[in-house]
Amino acid sequence: MADPSIFAEGFKTDPYWWDLAPPDDEGDAPPPERADVVIVGSGYTGLSAALELARGGVDVVVLEAFRFGEGASTRSGGMVSGGVNVGKGGDIEKLYGADRVGAMIEEAAESYSHFEQIIERENIDCQYRRSGRFVGAHTPSAYAAMAARVETLNAQASAGASLVPKSRQREQLGSDFYHGGMIVERAGGVHPSLYHQGLRRACRAAGVKLSAHTKVEGVEGTAGDLTVRTSRGVVRAREVVLGTNGYTGKATPWHQRRVVPVGSYIIATEPLGEERVRELFPTMRVMADTKRVLFYFRPSPDGTRVVFGGRASFRTKSALETAPVLYDYMLGVFPELRGVKITHGWTGNVAFTFDRVPHMGDKDGVHYALGCNGSGVVMMSHLGHRTALKILGKTNRASAFDGLPFETRPLYYGHPWFLPTVGAWYKLRDWIDRRMV
Repeated sequence: MADPSIFAEGFKTDPYWWDLAPPDDEGDAPPPERADVVIVGSGYTGLSAALELARGGVDVVVLEAFRFGEGASTRSGGMVSGGVNVGKGGDIEKLYGADRVGAMIEEAAESYSHFEQIIERENIDCQYRRSGRFVGAHTPSAYAAMAARVETLNAQASAGASLVPKSRQREQLGSDFYHGGMIVERAGGVHPSLYHQGLRRACRAAGVKLSAHTKVEGVEGTAGDLTVRTSRGVVRAREVVLGTNGYTGKATPWHQRRVVPVGSYIIATEPLGEERVRELFPTMRVMADTKRVLFYFRPSPDGTRVVFGGRASFRTKSALETAPVLYDYMLGVFPELRGVKITHGWTGNVAFTFDRVPHMGDKDGVHYALGCNGSGVVMMSHLGHRTALKILGKTNRASAFDGLPFETRPLYYGHPWFLPTVGAWYKLRDWIDRRMV
């Protein structure tokens, strides 16, 4: 049973970000009978695509099963980067070759510039700060592996990467938990819900039709003549864009078999004060690590709290159940926070792919941008934009993520039955790694 002493009075299982920018259904209207393009999902992918299409003169409608901003786009930790995590944990060069992987890393770096341009162009006040990221090495061997990547990241992703030995770790992080790490300057933090709110305001201003509480039940037909069945009627469209990521379901079974929904869990502490937070985060960077079951954490945008996330469970569990697990993880990094209460604990699905790479493409007239692999704020904004340019015929070169083989696995139909076993194995490997130091 969870220790009740860790929960602040009024503890919420909604994201901390919603306190300032909650989901809404402003401007909701029943979907039209016909549109040029139907977009399924109102996350960063869908809204970025819709905005570009509408400004290109396309009649576009976005269908959202819940309220706008209720899905995973506003449930992240709000940590952003470009190019660092492409293919992390997998040997993608054997799959796609060094040239293609290099192009992916370069495009992922470009996606970060695009993200910053969106914020500036649309005048989105989302507490974005290019603070840089510190990636902690959970073992000395992980630090050595980082050292081997720094040159590539700087050459291909302009990451501004540099190594920090354990002897200087306290300059970056008020903890001795790691064995040194890597700074990535081309990274930062954002308030994900304010960013999403800014995108949907821009879409409304551009004339995008937005239909909340409209669950898509199926897509039928062929390219140029598609029928989208929804809980609020049928929409005929020339093209469809699927941006459902970790919530891809049986309405599109081909896509459902190719993404693995994984729950991500996050907590936020009560206000600690700026001075105490800066003792934990001397440079106020966002943080992640190299474990298979990673931690990611950061100061809140106002610099008064700790926001701490990780894979607290590989089974479907509530935020109330997993908050104590995350609390213990947090104490492992910051033991001095024992006794601090948490005000928020929440969860949301991210989507992993079997090759650990984001995918963009089209299948029978349905365009898709799926599989952010836990780095969705920047990448999904970018791939939604690139999908729209492709529909508009405005691309001067194909995306490096477009048209990759999108593989599934035998006996996988969208329910990740294997995750508890895989997760337990990863945790064991992490534990062994740490014990061997």
